[in-house]
Amino acid sequence: MGVISKIMELIEMSRINEILDRRDAENAKKPATIILWILAAIGAVAAVAGIAFLVYRYMTPAFEDDYYDDDFDDFEDDFEDEDLTKES
Repeated sequence: MGVISKIMELIEMSRINEILDRRDAENAKKPATIILWILAAIGAVAAVAGIAFLVYRYMTPAFEDDYYDDDFDDFEDDFEDEDLTKES
């Protein structure tokens, strides 16, 4: 029975080695998945920040009315009127 028990031990060791190899393969994939999740989280935060910025820009009023050139046309006309009165 010594030979049969040795064969059984070898079969059991091969099964244990297969299980350990599977675990090693799974552990080798984990760093890649961790990095993938980190990059996905960063991407999600960047997308939310970009959308928030676009909503802010859309909701903020533009103050273009303060800088129209039409406001300064009257000012130039006043100087032209003074030049005409000085010459006469």
